[in-house]
Amino acid sequence: MNCLIRIACIVFLFSAANLVFAADISDKEQENNKQDVIHLQLDENVQKNPVIPDEKEDKAAKNLERSENNIDTIDEDNVDLQEVEDELPENNAEMNKGFPMQGGLDNIFDKNRDNKIDEDTLFGKIMHKDITRTDVPTYLLREELTFTPKKGPIGKVQFFGAYQGGMISGWEGADYDYNYHSGFEELGVIGNFRHTKNDFKLMVKPIPQSDLNFFQSFIGDAYIVNSSIPHHKIVMGYSRNQIGKEGGSSSYILPFVTRSQIARTFGNNRALGVRLVGNYSLIDYNFALNSSDRYFRRWFPGAEFTGWVDVKPFGKTDGRFGRLIIGGGLNAGHNEIDYAVGSFYVGYKYKKLWTNFEYAIADGYNGFEVSADKAAGFNYTIGYKIIPQLQLIARYDVFDPNRDVANNQRTEYTAGINYFIKGQALRLILNYVYCQNDAMPDSHRIIFATQILI
Repeated sequence: MNCLIRIACIVFLFSAANLVFAADISDKEQENNKQDVIHLQLDENVQKNPVIPDEKEDKAAKNLERSENNIDTIDEDNVDLQEVEDELPENNAEMNKGFPMQGGLDNIFDKNRDNKIDEDTLFGKIMHKDITRTDVPTYLLREELTFTPKKGPIGKVQFFGAYQGGMISGWEGADYDYNYHSGFEELGVIGNFRHTKNDFKLMVKPIPQSDLNFFQSFIGDAYIVNSSIPHHKIVMGYSRNQIGKEGGSSSYILPFVTRSQIARTFGNNRALGVRLVGNYSLIDYNFALNSSDRYFRRWFPGAEFTGWVDVKPFGKTDGRFGRLIIGGGLNAGHNEIDYAVGSFYVGYKYKKLWTNFEYAIADGYNGFEVSADKAAGFNYTIGYKIIPQLQLIARYDVFDPNRDVANNQRTEYTAGINYFIKGQALRLILNYVYCQNDAMPDSHRIIFATQILI
């Protein structure tokens, strides 16, 4: 393992030059689902700094314009987990043409909403937003919470908030329970520095998690992104760890309320370190050298390498044959024990249909907690958009928590519906989960959740 870590470090240096989980998921796993990442994405339509004839100010304006186009930094690689939609602006009416539910629930009840809701009010501005894309997060108050200081080191900032919560009813045999549980609650700011190619993000989670003190659970993201190298971004600080495709993806674009079993067990965490993210038409990659610590429990218990590569065979076909992604990665390091997790992913989207498959195997792992267990699992997901606002989804998810122990496999069958009132910014989610346990009684969950991004 030590040899593996050294090799991984060499590779890196060379390259750089929500809720309750379905069925019988532990509280710690439930709290781990609260981790999320927001795409660093500022609206191109937000008013830019006025152009000043002075050469220095003109250069600053150009740098700011560059930052606005690049501020959707480190998580764009993960949007293919769910689906990648056509490169159409959010206000493109052709995307919804012919669909009776265009524009969200408001159109169902009031065809003349534009004549009845004042656009000058905050509510009116939200209701008149025509958000159709669901492969990236969009914020309801993005324009209202984006500011461009005229002086100082900050070129542009956007404040944001995010919340997902839901009602859960579950039963196991004759036992029935009903409760409300919050998935994630986040507040933060993203922006860029004037006259530089550096962006930044700071996000906090004000509601504490169990088994962590306030400081450990308070910090969500804290990093700087440098975009000086073409097609690359260097991420320095505390950010999401790309352990598996779904395990390293933003919670805001996940099709289900909960992650798959391999994603919530091996991944869905953050680490302190340096990452190199590359993006090309045919290949993407993400290499990181981190501390193996999780949630600031210990300063530096050991080194960790996390690497992921996606190959895009149809990357130069303009989507004529759909979008195919074949990826794989490794997470290896030392934290009390030596651990290694290998992952493999295939995802494909064609028009309204998308599907993906992911497999992972671990010889020890470092998720929410460190474990020496030899675990493995896979899942298959399929989704179809009946109309741009309504999506049907299903997942088959198998997990073996310890390959050295017989008859302990867990299988989850999940079906769901997503209704995108305003893209991912305002979304309704309905999931049904049946969990079949070899070692425990079978169980069921019905989850109705709402998601709002402001």
